[in-house]
Amino acid sequence: MELHQLEYFVAVAEEANFTRAAARMHVAQPGVSAQIRRLERELGQPLFDRSGRTVRLTDVGEAALPHARAALAAVAAVRETVAEHEGLVRGQVAMGMVTSAGPVALPEFLAGFAERYPGVEITLSEANSDLMVEALREGRLDVAVIGLADGVPAGLTTQIVLDEELVAVTALGDEFADRASLTLAELAERSLICLPKGTGMRGVLDRGFAAAGLHSRVTIEASDPNVLAKLAIRGLGVALVPESLARYYAEELHKLRLRPELRGQLALAWRSDGPSGPAARALIEFARSTL
Repeated sequence: MELHQLEYFVAVAEEANFTRAAARMHVAQPGVSAQIRRLERELGQPLFDRSGRTVRLTDVGEAALPHARAALAAVAAVRETVAEHEGLVRGQVAMGMVTSAGPVALPEFLAGFAERYPGVEITLSEANSDLMVEALREGRLDVAVIGLADGVPAGLTTQIVLDEELVAVTALGDEFADRASLTLAELAERSLICLPKGTGMRGVLDRGFAAAGLHSRVTIEASDPNVLAKLAIRGLGVALVPESLARYYAEELHKLRLRPELRGQLALAWRSDGPSGPAARALIEFARSTL
C-alpha cells in the first residue's frame, strides 16, 4: 500500500468522480483508476461501486475512509513537525467560513497570514455552519468561522469574533415603514426572507420563534445577506439581517428592531482536541489574534 494510493482513494471518495479526483490531484484519470484498482487488489475488497452514474463507496470503502484520512494526516503532521524544528512552519491548512461573514476582514486576514507564514498553503471554502461543524469534527477543516445559534457545538472550542443585533428590514413603502420596532408575533404574520436552515442566523430566528410559541413563515431563502436585503428592497417580504447590513442599505430599506431582541454571533471554531500540526496551530493562533 502506497501513500499516493491513499491520496487518490480519499480524493475519489470526496469527489464521487474519478475525473474530478484526477484533476484535483493534477494527474491523468487513467492513472488514478489504475492505482485504485491496485489498492483494491491488495486489500482483496472493492472500495467503490462503479455501477451507477456516480462513483459510490462500498461498505468496505466507507469503513476504510476515516483510516485513510488519518494516515494522510499523520504523514502531514510528521513533515510539518520536522519543518517546525527547523524553524519553519510549512504544510497545508484548510479554513471554512460562512457566506454571511461579511463584516469579517477576510482578505486582510489571508494576506497577513500568507506574509507571516509563506511556507503554508491555505485553502478556503464556504458552507453553512452545520456542514462546517461536521467538517471540523471529521478533520476536513482545521478552523472555521461559523454562526452560533445553540451554544458551542460539542467537540469544538470557539472564540466569538462578532456579536450583533439582528433586525427586520422592509421596502420603504411597506406597511411597517412607519414603525421603529416589531414584535415576533407581528413578524410571524408576514412572509419572511432569511438565510437557509443550517446557518447560525436562521437558527437564532427559529429558536426565538419557538421560545415565543410561534411559527415563522420563511418563504424565500438565500445564502448571501446582501441578496436578502435586495429582495426586501423589491418588496418581496420582510428580511432578517445583521444590523450593520441594515445601516449599509439605510437609504433603500426601513429598519425595525425586534422585540424581544435577537442577536447573531460569528465565532472562530476548531477541534477541542487540538489541530493536527504546527501549520494548523499557526493558523488558529493568527486567526484568534487578528479576527
